[in-house]
Amino acid sequence: MRQDYFKNGLFCGVNGKSAFLGTFVKAALLTVSLLVSGTAVQAQTLAALPASSSPIASMGIAKPLQGWSKFCENHRSECAVNAAEADVIDLTPQVWKTIVSVNQRVNSGIKAVTDADHFGVVDTWGFPDDGQGDCEDFQLLKRRLLAESGLPRRAMRMTVVIDELGEGHAVLMVRTNRGDFILDNKTSSILPWHRTGYVYIKRESQDTVGWVSLGGIASSPTTTANR
Repeated sequence: MRQDYFKNGLFCGVNGKSAFLGTFVKAALLTVSLLVSGTAVQAQTLAALPASSSPIASMGIAKPLQGWSKFCENHRSECAVNAAEADVIDLTPQVWKTIVSVNQRVNSGIKAVTDADHFGVVDTWGFPDDGQGDCEDFQLLKRRLLAESGLPRRAMRMTVVIDELGEGHAVLMVRTNRGDFILDNKTSSILPWHRTGYVYIKRESQDTVGWVSLGGIASSPTTTANR
C-alpha cells in the first residue's frame, strides 16, 4: 500500500471502465412493466431506491489536501459550508434518478487523464472544463451539477480513499437518509460506501471549511467497483 498519498497528492486511477445501470434501476424498470395495480405503484417506488444502510462515522479533524486548499482559494463558494442547508438528502425516486444520471453523464463525457499528463504536476484540483480530468475533477463537476439541480452541497462531500491498487483516490460521498453512497469515476454503479472495497481516510466536514477523519475504515470487497 502506498504511504505517500497525502504527501504528493492523489494517484487517481484513470483506466476504470464505466458500468451499466445498477441492479436497483433495472429492478425498477422491470417492476413498471409487470405491475399495474395500486400495490404495484408502491412496489415501483421502493424498487427505484437503493436499500438503506448505516452511514460511515467520522472520527475528528483531519488535515486537508494541498490541492483542495488551493482549489478553495479560487472557488470559495464550492468549499463554503452553509449550515442552513440539509446535511443529508431526502432520497426520493426522482432524486435518485438525477444522481444516477449525473454520475453516468460525467463519467461518459469526461476523458480520464492524470494531472501529470494533463498539467505536468502531481496533483491539482479543478473542473474538467476542457473535457479532461482526474478523479477529483470528475467528482467536483458531479457535485456542481447536482447542486445546480437543487441538492444541498453540504450533503455531498469530497472523500479520500485508498483504492484497490493501494493508491490515494477521490470519490464523492452523497449522504442521504438511506445511507452514504459513493460516486466514482471508475464505475457508473453507485454503491453504498461499505460495498466499494475501499479504505476510507477522510472527507470534507459538513460543519466547517475543513476535513474530518474516517479512521482508515475498510469496506467490504466487491467486484462491482472494478468492472
